[in-house]
Amino acid sequence: QVQLVESGGGLVQAGGSLRLSCAASGRTSNTYAMGWFRQAPGKEREFVAAISWSGGTTSYADSVKGRFSISRDNAKNTVYLQMNSLKPEDTAVYYCAASGIYFGAPRTRTNYDYWGQGTQVTVSS
Repeated sequence: QVQLVESGGGLVQAGGSLRLSCAASGRTSNTYAMGWFRQAPGKEREFVAAISWSGGTTSYADSVKGRFSISRDNAKNTVYLQMNSLKPEDTAVYYCAASGIYFGAPRTRTNYDYWGQGTQVTVSS
């Protein structure tokens, strides 16, 4: 099993920044690509960003492209999501996810095998 623990969420004003972290533990040897998803109240969970095992491939939802940046430190088993120029519509619970896919940065929920509990991000206007 793999455990994922997110941190770094909170309340921020529009235009501000937050950095989310996701620490992986357990059998991390069979997890490769990592992703971030988010779910706002009354909405489906949606893709935000993903990164390949090497970090050489990243993928972003159109709604966050140019504002968010995903990165990873494999030595620390940690993936990060730097969120800049935050907007009220970014308000959601943000989930970290781990995938067994080695190449690429998958955008689909079904490609991910393990999920964290989520961290709340609230952006006030």
